[in-house]
Amino acid sequence: MKLLRVGTAGRERPALLDPDGTLRDLSGPVADIDGTLLADEDALGRIRSAAAAGDLPALDATGLRTGPPLARIGKIVCIGLNYHDHARETGAEPPAEPVIFFKAPDTVVGPDDTVLIPRGSVKTDWEVELAVVIGRTARYLESAEEGLAHVAGYAVAHDVSEREFQTERGGTWDKGKNCETFNPLGPWLVTADEVPDPQNLSLRLWVNGELKQDGTTAEQIFPVGEVVRYVSRFMTLYPGDVVNTGTPAGVAMGHPEPKPYLRAGDVVELEVTGLGRQRQVLAQA
Repeated sequence: MKLLRVGTAGRERPALLDPDGTLRDLSGPVADIDGTLLADEDALGRIRSAAAAGDLPALDATGLRTGPPLARIGKIVCIGLNYHDHARETGAEPPAEPVIFFKAPDTVVGPDDTVLIPRGSVKTDWEVELAVVIGRTARYLESAEEGLAHVAGYAVAHDVSEREFQTERGGTWDKGKNCETFNPLGPWLVTADEVPDPQNLSLRLWVNGELKQDGTTAEQIFPVGEVVRYVSRFMTLYPGDVVNTGTPAGVAMGHPEPKPYLRAGDVVELEVTGLGRQRQVLAQA
């Protein structure tokens, strides 16, 4: 299923996108799309049954904003330097273990919402990523197969980053990752049954119509199942938590000088196979 949330910011309603592209209202059978729903197989089954029976009313999508597809996110765990080609372009050694940092849930905005260049920023960068949404409590998992079994679904994430804040201002990466609007998510949460192989997805990103990133999850150093297993050894993952699994080559930081960092007025578009497409116009904070 393709689950999403539509409406004005803070007042989104749950919806479903039919295979024929019709937007369906889910506000009757469920209150929202969140960790509570994703952990409830019976509730998900009722949605599938209602959709198959044609019982969900259609919504007029004209002028309707698409919000983040997941409400009440617990935490966002991010994996850095998780693509062989991205490590090569930045001159970094592939990590022996996954590099972990965090984004606050309040960085999440809709897939087409405005992204703000932070005040004082000179190195705001783009990163298309595969986001993993957890559906079952994961702690001390033993295998990558177990990791995949705890995934409820997948979404497109834009891990916007300010590189000077991240690497030149001391401390951890987090202050270059947590500026407001720095994690557009969606448009859809695609349930795991519709993504049979998360290591066979293409990721692309354009800036002002120019293709900048054109990668594949086959290049991941640590595959999705292994990432979930690994993270579960250090912290508990709960339904509704999100894991951003890294970005392929092509970020501004990896370009020769002068590096084409983002500026107000730029337009970024990105997509992941089967998970939909985002479009953001950059503005000054």
